[in-house]
Amino acid sequence: MHAHGDALDHHRTVTDVDWSNLSPAATVTPGDRTGVYRTALDDLAMDQNGDRTLSVEDHAVALLDEIEQPRHHRQRFTVGY
Repeated sequence: MHAHGDALDHHRTVTDVDWSNLSPAATVTPGDRTGVYRTALDDLAMDQNGDRTLSVEDHAVALLDEIEQPRHHRQRFTVGY
């Protein structure tokens, strides 16, 4: 876990590279692809009941959405329902 945090700290100091860091939901499980998810920055994304899960399929959709239409320039973000 320290290596990931160290890498994020380093990325935050870099000014000549556009980067994004997708942190996974607290629980990522096989499930359905809905294409519907929430994003958050430094805190885990959660639904109205405090659930912090996401399907593997929607995690992949979120990653591809960020690649195709970047919204988190030089930011860490997370996804969940």
